[in-house]
Amino acid sequence: MELSALFSSPFVLLLTTLIVLGVLRLLFLGHYLFSYWKKKGIPYIPNSLKAILFLWKPFLRLTSFADFTLDLYNYYPDTRYFGSIDFATPTVILRDPELIKDVTVKEFEHFHDHRTFVDEEIDPLFGKNIFSLRGDRWREMRNTLSPSFTASKMKFMVELISKCAHEFVDYLIDHPDLCHSIETKQVFRRYTTDVIATAAFGISVNSMKEQNNEFYVKGVEATKFSSGVLRMAKFIFMRAFPRFSKSIGISLFAPDISEFFKRIVRETIKAREEQGIVRPDMIHLLMQARDKENPSIHKMTLDDIVSQAFIFFFAGFDTSSTLMCFAAHELAVNPDIQDRLRKEVEEHSDENGDITYDSLSKMTYMDMVVSETLRKYPPAVITDRLCTKNYELPPAKPGYKSVIVEADNVIMIPVYGLHHDPAYFPNPQKFDPERFNDKNKDNINPYAYLPFGLGPRKCIGNRFALMETKLLLAHLLQKFTFKTTEKTVEPVVFDKNEFALQPVGGFWISLEKRI
Repeated sequence: MELSALFSSPFVLLLTTLIVLGVLRLLFLGHYLFSYWKKKGIPYIPNSLKAILFLWKPFLRLTSFADFTLDLYNYYPDTRYFGSIDFATPTVILRDPELIKDVTVKEFEHFHDHRTFVDEEIDPLFGKNIFSLRGDRWREMRNTLSPSFTASKMKFMVELISKCAHEFVDYLIDHPDLCHSIETKQVFRRYTTDVIATAAFGISVNSMKEQNNEFYVKGVEATKFSSGVLRMAKFIFMRAFPRFSKSIGISLFAPDISEFFKRIVRETIKAREEQGIVRPDMIHLLMQARDKENPSIHKMTLDDIVSQAFIFFFAGFDTSSTLMCFAAHELAVNPDIQDRLRKEVEEHSDENGDITYDSLSKMTYMDMVVSETLRKYPPAVITDRLCTKNYELPPAKPGYKSVIVEADNVIMIPVYGLHHDPAYFPNPQKFDPERFNDKNKDNINPYAYLPFGLGPRKCIGNRFALMETKLLLAHLLQKFTFKTTEKTVEPVVFDKNEFALQPVGGFWISLEKRI
């Protein structure tokens, strides 16, 4: 076929037209996005190759997400906020604690949702959980789950969690060869696996003895979605093209992970119903909500229950274990802080080394140490709010006008940047628990310190995470001295290949048995 005849065929003409229209649409979209904030007259990250590369640095593995968040926070250091683009969404980077207070608390009705890129029909495991839900569905689920995390429930759970901590520490005592140089992320995730298995599912697991138990294995698989080029590409694609991802059925998690958690929850519910088992935990509350007849409230399904159980597992397995790792790291590199904390633990433990809920609550220095760990290494380096109805922000700085944030725009709050701003935390790279003593903590701006978020959408499980972290540290300090090894990275250099905060090479310390 001659070249002229080929290009005159209807199919080729149609294909060429579609390609041209697609390119023009992309160019139009790019121009619209990068002129969006310029037209509104506020400081913004400009439309330049340098700026685009800056925004893509963490996804291209050129910098860690923590370091990128700090650079983003300092992009316009003299403004209260500035404009940017998050893939195809106009975004406001919020720096001012008073405006953060307005967005997360005072004007919550304008910003009551998180941005999500996972469709609940395609990926119910993640799309139906309390973090992803929006509007009335979120409020209903929040009201259902809140009783799981009251002080009375924590008192009930402290004995279960202490049992997990005892078993964990006893295993390390019986295996001293493991302690000479230990990668704490690997072992602390086994502890958090056991805690969540017993506290949320009523299942007894000892992941140190049963190294390849299914709970632990699936947890490792579920938290690997940030590792590897293909997984990162999938994440970026879902973030950039959520509608198209939905249309072709791309899921964040592998089907076998979803099936595992669905099977575990289904079997747990069946056993409780058949044997009349009642445990004051999350599964029980979700079962009660499922059985309520209220036409005005979304009917709870098995997928809803599985999704809540999964996000509780996911957060505890990875986020809580990372908090424990950084706390252990700082205790190892700061032996004076470690000695003082150990003394407090011994003062509030009984003769058998047991720790009650009340005695744990009296460990003020423990609270200071954990609070400073969360300050220096926040679980989420950046958080967001989705604007649900138009809202007017005051001028970004003198000489500028106020701006209307439109519905479906996103507010980004660079947590890591706030936590490392010398204006709020002098000498921010220093690990200093005294920032949180009774005298100094009142001077901390509460809207510049947000390790678990702020307002009604603050992490619902923060009290549980703090309790399991403090209990593990206390039990370890009773039996071991934390020391650095030649593999310990200090000062910490964050791994560019991970979403979560993690040192290059991992978390390495030595646990020396106390005599």
